[in-house]
Amino acid sequence: MSFGNKDAVRDIRSTIQSMMPNARQELSHLVSFQSVAGNNQFPTEESAKAAEWILTACRELGLNEGGLYPAADGTSLVIASRQAPPGAPTVLLYSHYDVQPPLDAAAWHTPPFTLTERDNRWYGRGTADCKGGVMMNLLALRALGRHPNIGITMVVEGSEELGSPGLVRFVRDNPDLVRADAILICDGGNAAVGQPTLTTSLRGNIHALVTVRALQAQVHSGMFGGAAPDPLAALTKMLAGLWDKAGNVTIRGLDNAGIWEGAEYPTDRFRREAGVLADVDLLGDNIANQVWARPSLTILGIDCPSVQESVPVIQAQVRARLGLRVPPGIKSDFAYQALADQLTLDAPWNVRVEVEHEASGQPFTATQGGPAYAAMQAAMRAAYGTETVTQGQGASIPVCTVFAEQFPDAEIMLMGLCEPEAMIHAPNESLDPTELENMAVAEALFLASYGHSR
Repeated sequence: MSFGNKDAVRDIRSTIQSMMPNARQELSHLVSFQSVAGNNQFPTEESAKAAEWILTACRELGLNEGGLYPAADGTSLVIASRQAPPGAPTVLLYSHYDVQPPLDAAAWHTPPFTLTERDNRWYGRGTADCKGGVMMNLLALRALGRHPNIGITMVVEGSEELGSPGLVRFVRDNPDLVRADAILICDGGNAAVGQPTLTTSLRGNIHALVTVRALQAQVHSGMFGGAAPDPLAALTKMLAGLWDKAGNVTIRGLDNAGIWEGAEYPTDRFRREAGVLADVDLLGDNIANQVWARPSLTILGIDCPSVQESVPVIQAQVRARLGLRVPPGIKSDFAYQALADQLTLDAPWNVRVEVEHEASGQPFTATQGGPAYAAMQAAMRAAYGTETVTQGQGASIPVCTVFAEQFPDAEIMLMGLCEPEAMIHAPNESLDPTELENMAVAEALFLASYGHSR
């Protein structure tokens, strides 16, 4: 397909526009499944129903190979494919049907598992992350009909929000079932509504549990305080040493001077999207550098008495869970060891410190400039009427690194519906339906043209 042929582009858009009312109904049904993985509050049957619904939709598109595969984490993988014609490439379309829990139900303006239209957006858990991505793929394939000139493999997992442990293992054990020339990770999003964007880098992630011990048991702070070491005070001193006054991470051995070369992240937009209170300082010297090109560290939780439950005692031990994000160029195992070494060496008063590695994922950098990348840029430009930009992402998507390891020659591109206003992972997650339409048009144009661009 030539994007200079405006009639062809118009036909794709008209077809997708005609399918949008039905897409809303289908997405509403998909959102109604409370497919939260690894949480006893949500029945596993809900995830199973979501997987079965998606497989049925794939079968209706003629993706008749594959099926439901049990993952090592207890969820089901949807893998549905159609072989490429001789000499034609294969494209893998990735998304996930598991969602984050609603969190604070009282903070939702609409029921979290009921798709509700308000202020020209569709609200509900998973509308953007990533059941909307499932619907985007289905719309694009439906617009092309059952026989595009390339191979198609749909991969939809059920535990991405837990770090994709099942899919990562499955890909390593069964590479031929998911082998592809181009891989679309449909779990990203545009820099803003109406601005087509490809995400080209992801930070890696590390979860570490730090335990500090000093006493055999709790003791009275009046009788022993002043001489007995306080593990919570020791922990806070250790944690305070991990940042400088400007808020930059100061873990020895980690490069903290990375520069982001792509689109900037405007300060006023970041303040609005992050909900930073007025007059509170931002960290570092440049938003894009800080969130896409440099390490960041978050205290995810601390085990110690709450203020309401506190009494005048010195704790015997305390714990903290830390989340460290590392940019491309830094290996996650190296970053973890640097963090663990610094916490241990900087512990005051010879308190006993144990650092436990809980989980990690490697950073990712997309290869740009190949035929799939060029075809996607052109498709996005035709769909949106403006040039495509690139951005980084501070979060991690583990399947990107495992796909890159298994298929080093494949072009991997991150795109999707999770633009900043979508508020993914937070209460009141939502989807802009114009993004669903435009991204489905872009994807359909790419699929129609990619086989001819190689």
